[in-house]
Amino acid sequence: MAECRSPKVKRYRRDEPKDSDNEDWAQDDDYQPYVPVKERRKQMLVKLGQVAIVKQEERTFTDRLSSGASSANEEETKEEIMKQEQEILAQSKQTSLLLQHSKLKKLAEARQETEMDRQLKEEEKLLEAVRENTALMGAAELAKGILYDKPLKTGWTLPKYILDLPEERHIALRKKQNILIEGENPPPPAKSFLDFKFPKGLQMALDEKGISKPSPIQMQGIPAILSGRDLIGIAYTGSGKTLVFVLPIIMFSLEQEKRLPFTRDEGPYGLIVVPSRELAKQIQENVEYFTSHLRREGMPELRSCLAIGGVPASESMDVIRRGVHIMVATPGRLIDMLNKKMVTLDVCRFLCLDEADRMIDMGFEDDMRTIFSYFKAQRQTLLFSATMPKKIQNFARSALVKPITVNVGRAGAASMNIVQEVEFIQTEAKIVYVLECLKKTAPPVLIFAEKKQDVDAIHEYLLIKGVAAAAIHGGKDQEERIKAVADFRSGSKDVLVATDVGSKGLDFPQIQHVINYDMPDDIENYVHRIGRTGRGNAKGHATTLINKSVDTAVLLDLKHLLIEGKQRVPPFLATLESEHERFLSAGDERGCSYCGGLGHRITACPKLDAVQHKKAANIGRKDYLASTSADY
Repeated sequence: MAECRSPKVKRYRRDEPKDSDNEDWAQDDDYQPYVPVKERRKQMLVKLGQVAIVKQEERTFTDRLSSGASSANEEETKEEIMKQEQEILAQSKQTSLLLQHSKLKKLAEARQETEMDRQLKEEEKLLEAVRENTALMGAAELAKGILYDKPLKTGWTLPKYILDLPEERHIALRKKQNILIEGENPPPPAKSFLDFKFPKGLQMALDEKGISKPSPIQMQGIPAILSGRDLIGIAYTGSGKTLVFVLPIIMFSLEQEKRLPFTRDEGPYGLIVVPSRELAKQIQENVEYFTSHLRREGMPELRSCLAIGGVPASESMDVIRRGVHIMVATPGRLIDMLNKKMVTLDVCRFLCLDEADRMIDMGFEDDMRTIFSYFKAQRQTLLFSATMPKKIQNFARSALVKPITVNVGRAGAASMNIVQEVEFIQTEAKIVYVLECLKKTAPPVLIFAEKKQDVDAIHEYLLIKGVAAAAIHGGKDQEERIKAVADFRSGSKDVLVATDVGSKGLDFPQIQHVINYDMPDDIENYVHRIGRTGRGNAKGHATTLINKSVDTAVLLDLKHLLIEGKQRVPPFLATLESEHERFLSAGDERGCSYCGGLGHRITACPKLDAVQHKKAANIGRKDYLASTSADY
């Protein structure tokens, strides 16, 4: 029987793996995925020795902080830091030991930082970023590197009995009057106008105005100025800031006139610069009031002039040709006169900027530098305002020599004499509701609106309803504005409707009530508006109409301002909460160090955002042929 055999299977010897095959597998194992351009750029920066990782980590911290990161997220952040440390160590071959040490040290410090520390550090960086790098000085002074390190000397001193008092007495008086002071060797405060050694004419003028004793800002500010010190004066509206610089400038001018009478085309010796025409006219009227009283008492004549737009320059020139002691001006007209050599600042030794922060904010910064460049020698510089945030103060100090800062209350605070009411009213019902608001108090009443069209509409409506009203805004010519203000001051008009042109330092007698037809874009304007009432020791009333169109950030600032002033907070405001509520009182500065608002920090400042967006939009569009606002 045949043997059954299975078919033979052909077998092959398995080949040994070759070296080339191993290399192929190795290449697969070492495969590098695609790296995005952004990541490759970051790696390149690390190779070049820039600490990109630490900066990225700091940004991560800021992002987590702004989004209100929880403790669980912080644990996750710590893990990320550890990963970053491992990355740094892995890149040790590409970076120097010194750079590695620097990176690891910063990451170790980041672990120990609290949320509050990180917030304050981020704010410092922001404040530094928006800080002006160029000092507020004239071009010639900057070019020549001129720096004055000693204040001007004067022959005035306080009475000996005040100088002999122990420092503890001066500190106690400042504390009692809520006066905060900064600077080297400030002079003591004085409680009586007699201590200032004013001549009889000035004392009589003060008595006629019913001013018997100095206000807190006057107690400390006047001695500082008469001593020759540069000054930043901050106090709530209606606290008597105008007299703090008007009386010393008259004293200095009187001293110069007695020593050597002013000749033709000489002067001014003192210069006061303000942002609006109405404020300039008001200050010049104050100067005239006091100098006229000096003339009555047999003192030499002190001449003052007004240099503002809308008024013929010939009126100013009539006084300048005779020799002028004091000039009150707006930046545009002053620069125009300086450029045309109609006036010089060769003998000017006294410069005051009233509403200084407003001028810098309104874009007059370049104008200020231009004005400074016309001075021929050191000057005594004074800056005054009711609202001066830290950012503006720091910038302003670059123009001063060893300045003294006198602060009565918080910068940007409202007067405690004002009762503030906030009401929610629909847009279409506001103009009718204004009539209801007028019934709250007796006249005179000020009504503020943001837009010129609203001012005209309110004015027309009130006239139809039989209310004696006047109106001012930037669209009206100078004659109309002067007449409206004069009628309101004299009492022939019960109501004045105005844009913010009427909020800058104007002092109307016995204003009973301020009505905000709309909420301003920032809280500083609000403080200036309501400050037209409750001036001195008088009581005042302020009503503000708001609706859903108002920015939440501004409403938060308003809420915290009401709380600070111990005012009633309406329910619709009380329910608002800031994302950064726990940081609002962090550090030495309450609220925002950029705009002064109490409801947010600088990291969430809408005003700063608006400025940055405007700068970004204007990149490449700047007209380098137009130098200043004087061109317009």
